[in-house]
Amino acid sequence: MLNKTIIGKALPSFYATAEAGQLALFAKATGETNPVYLDEAAARDAGHAGLPLPPTFLFSLELTQSSAEWREEAGIIASRILHGEESFVYHRIAYAGEKLLFESRIADIYEKKGGALSFLVRETRVTNARGEHVADLRSVLVHRNG
Repeated sequence: MLNKTIIGKALPSFYATAEAGQLALFAKATGETNPVYLDEAAARDAGHAGLPLPPTFLFSLELTQSSAEWREEAGIIASRILHGEESFVYHRIAYAGEKLLFESRIADIYEKKGGALSFLVRETRVTNARGEHVADLRSVLVHRNG
């Protein structure tokens, strides 16, 4: 069972910047072929200020930067975790080269299957350097107990 006392806990915030090269790798990995995400000129021709971050890219930025310290406090054993789900609410477009602030908290922990599985819900607010609200991320981690 996971440690429910961390529900509501604010996690260490961090800044991340998506570089154009990262976006190209992400597009290739996800099969994205829209030139708006790959070519600066195509993005500008489409009315963008630069290369926009593709949908779900914020989640991958969060994964590469997120601290593991809270996982220990939660009682998470890495070999027992599964990706449950993720969702996004976008408020504005973020672009390659923008410095983004990620502020997360543990929103909930609950069990299913008679306690065989624990679910940890993390919510993250993403803002840009101007303090503008970019997106809200929600991810659910599934932990096999016992």
